[in-house]
Parts: sequence; C-alpha cells; structure tokens
Amino acid sequence: MTSELKDLFDRNRAWAASMVREKPTFFTDLLAQQSPRYMWIGCSDSRVPANQITDLAPGEVFVHRNVANVVVPTDLNCLSTIQFAVDVLKVEHLMVVGHYGCGGVQAALRDVRVGLADNWLRHIKDVRDRHAALLGATPEQHRADVLCELNAIEQVMNVAQTTVVQDAWARGQSLTLHGWVYGLRDGLLHDMRMTVDGNEQMDAVYRAAVAGVGAVRQS
Repeated sequence: MTSELKDLFDRNRAWAASMVREKPTFFTDLLAQQSPRYMWIGCSDSRVPANQITDLAPGEVFVHRNVANVVVPTDLNCLSTIQFAVDVLKVEHLMVVGHYGCGGVQAALRDVRVGLADNWLRHIKDVRDRHAALLGATPEQHRADVLCELNAIEQVMNVAQTTVVQDAWARGQSLTLHGWVYGLRDGLLHDMRMTVDGNEQMDAVYRAAVAGVGAVRQS
C-alpha cells in the first residue's frame, strides 16, 4: 500500500475513534436503521458533498450523484436509487442539486468535447437548446450559471415524470421535489422555486421557475 493510501486508512481510524469518543453509540445507532427524510441527487464533483453542505449526519440523507446531476429515464442506476428512496425508505423530500461552476454544464454550453462523457452531456445540451432564447438574452458572463439553474429545474421535471414518483403520488404518499443550486464561492444553497408535491400545478410551477431564472439574470 502506498503511503498516500495508508494515510487514508489512518485518517479513517482517527475519524472513527473521534466519533466514538463524542458518542459511544454512534456506529451501533447507524447499524440499527437507515431512515433519512431526504434524498439528494447531485453532481459527482468532489467539492459538493451533500452531508457537509447541509450539516447532516451519516444516515440522514440518501445520495445519488452523477456528472451534472442528470435524471433520464434510461438510467437504471439513478431510477433504482430513487425507487429505493421513495418506496423503501419513504423519504419526504427529494432535492436535485446543481452547482455553479459545473464543468459538465460549461462543456455542454460551449460544445467542448470531453470524450465519452459527451454522450451523457447530450442531456444538458437538450436543456440548453430548449431554452436557447432565454440563454441568448442572458449576458454571456451569466449563461453558465443560468444553464446550471435551468438544468436543476428540468431534472426536477424528469424526476416528477418517473413511474416511481407518479406511483407514489397516486397512492397519496407525501413526497416533495425541489430544485436547488449550490454556490462554490460562498457555500450557500439557492432555491430555484421549483418545488412540487404532485401533478396539480406542476406545469405552472415549472413555467414560473424558468421565468424567475430569466428575470433575475436579465435584470
């Protein structure tokens, strides 16, 4: 084992010991059950750790991450994670969280080739193309941020249209979806006002959220 990897094991042991010192039942409590109220669908970017950003302990948020926080109906990994969170864990809130400065979003905006991930980023380009007029009316220096915001909003819509979420709402399960964006510069979460808990008014909420993005960045 290299010294660099050994350092990770040393850090792990120090962390585990500190957790036990602070709360002797920390790990036995975790072992007993997993009952998070929240699911976080975020970007794989190493600078955007869900638990730390929200100051939640292990076991309090169920997480799925991929490049540029995308939700598509062909991604069985993401859909299976959503299904477990909704049907088994009964999470009450599901947040799709983008972040400003997202490399995937920037590559999609500017048509930068990155390799195999270009196929995945096609989904972001679809968002870009759908909102071409809004992006075109946005000052160039703000377009990447606007596309991050629009992407979070669009991915909430994609989550809402999954069979898992539709079935949950049909049986009356309490489940609210949210679209947020995280700021790397200040560590703050920003609410995109894309919050839905059923099919009623969903389209109106979506239109208002998109309009809000345009109004803020073009003012």
